[in-house]
Amino acid sequence: MSAPRTADDRLASSLIRHARRLSRAVGAMAFSPPVAFVLNPLDYARHPHEQYLRTFGRAGIEALFLGMNPGPFGMAQTGVPFGDVAMVRGFLGIDAPVATAVTSHPRRPILGFDCPRREVSGTRFWSWARDRFGTADAFFDRCFVWNHCPLAFMEESGRNLTPDRLPAASRDALDAACDEALRSIIRTLAPSRIIGVGDHAAKAAERACASMPVRVDRILHPSPASPAANRGWAEAAEAQLRAAGFRIPAVIRATPRAGARASAPAEPAAVGPDPGRSARVRGRSRASRPT
Repeated sequence: MSAPRTADDRLASSLIRHARRLSRAVGAMAFSPPVAFVLNPLDYARHPHEQYLRTFGRAGIEALFLGMNPGPFGMAQTGVPFGDVAMVRGFLGIDAPVATAVTSHPRRPILGFDCPRREVSGTRFWSWARDRFGTADAFFDRCFVWNHCPLAFMEESGRNLTPDRLPAASRDALDAACDEALRSIIRTLAPSRIIGVGDHAAKAAERACASMPVRVDRILHPSPASPAANRGWAEAAEAQLRAAGFRIPAVIRATPRAGARASAPAEPAAVGPDPGRSARVRGRSRASRPT
């Protein structure tokens, strides 16, 4: 087996610069109802996010998998796209301080890597990468993962609010900042294709990169709110990837990244929407800066 690539300091610095610029841009935005809570993990979870960028950002990759925005028990906790705590620790080998003094609903506190809840979408996505590529380095030699929008939103009721359901004025300004950041990431990593994880992400990529020489494909989102994903997300996504001409490795034994904890257990049972998405929440907050 070939040795993992060494980090490119200049490339990592570029990725970090893009992420910080995006964080400042979206952190200065105001959002009207129905938005009640706004969380910016590029800010309070900066340390693990930038560890992710330094460790796994590689130029000339084949595909950039593009997600929509942070899940409440994934990237909102760890700063890593599709960032289920167990998978981020066990497969990616990332574990860094998160500023947990962030105002949030008491049923959805920001606990960082102490969060006991599993993020089903993240468990599905990274389990697939682990099972097909074996190691995180093998996956990132060909791929990278980025979220189009770095913010998590909740309504007054506590329901998760996805970016496509924001008021038009807020959505337009947010899309403009996120589109520009995506173009910067594409110029830095130079992928051959973007694979939108879900229709929203694919449409965002088509809009943002319409004038760039990169193709856009799409796969089913692994959300537990999707009946199709619950019937077998990995199989459905692989069929779409094969149809798009993406070469999928044969199933191989997973090997944890050096320094990683034991691989995460199998995907938690999930049929239907995440029950945490109906949590009650009151008031409005803005994420605090990391300490």
